[in-house]
Amino acid sequence: MTNLIVLAPMEGLVDPPMRDILTRIGGIDWCVSEFMRVTDVAMNRTTVERFIPEMNQGWKTRAGTPVRPQLLGSDPHWLAVNAAQLAEWGAPAVDLNFGCPAKTVNRHGGGASLLREPELLGEIVARVRAATPAAIPVTAKMRLGYHDTSLALDCAQALSSAGAAEIVVHARTKLDGYKPPAHWEWIARIRDAVAVPVIANGEVWDLDDYQRIREVSGCSAVMIGRGLVVKPDLARQVRRQQAGQALDVMEWEQLYPWMADFFTQTRTRMADRHSPGRIKQWLSLMTRTYPQARELFDQVRRNTCAESIEQQLYALAESRSVA
Repeated sequence: MTNLIVLAPMEGLVDPPMRDILTRIGGIDWCVSEFMRVTDVAMNRTTVERFIPEMNQGWKTRAGTPVRPQLLGSDPHWLAVNAAQLAEWGAPAVDLNFGCPAKTVNRHGGGASLLREPELLGEIVARVRAATPAAIPVTAKMRLGYHDTSLALDCAQALSSAGAAEIVVHARTKLDGYKPPAHWEWIARIRDAVAVPVIANGEVWDLDDYQRIREVSGCSAVMIGRGLVVKPDLARQVRRQQAGQALDVMEWEQLYPWMADFFTQTRTRMADRHSPGRIKQWLSLMTRTYPQARELFDQVRRNTCAESIEQQLYALAESRSVA
């Protein structure tokens, strides 16, 4: 658990094409998939393949980075059934989502809503742990609570006592959503309260944030989501800094081939009427790091033709290679 960087699961954002691009840029130790919702059925392989096509590549991205599947639900029996199936299909670990703040998820008793019931958290982890081979880690991601932090330590201890091998702590409550700040000092409190490794998560946007979350939380492992999306070489820069090497920060023009590749992959996964939204989403987010992203976003903003956008992205990539 030393100096690990984990790519966070983020529904509708960190999908298979994004995982592929970010892990090939480098510096990431493993990824966690977007959550797969568990109700009262066993998922079939086709469903899992849609979320995690990497399962057909040994549960690894093209860069060789492991991908751990994440389950979301509130029924201990069916979560255990599906975890056992994932293990049978070769999953390197099974992660449980107790942190999603989405209203639709919480309205149905999943995600962060479970942080109001530490005993149920423990039951879920215990059942999943019992249903999967000992060699397959069962891990969990939690927030600091639902309305407040009053049950944060109880929840973390319930997860640890029930058999969670690692706990990722997103340092905000459900009601906080993604509003800054993230309360990293709470991660340190949770880390002191449990006997398993804790991974710090929340509001890591640059190298300074990475250093400070480690200092405040006491964690050597950090999970990063939006920070890697808006600064795709952040993990690589961390590695270079740790090795005492020059940073070699990725310039805007160097992202052109990656964006083109991302959009091509996206078009293979969704209908052309939907795919332009994904590159627009990425460009909009990257304006936080790259001012030039605004100009390109404005150029494609009203363009609904996927083929036209793809041609534009490859033209940019080609212009850079010629230059």
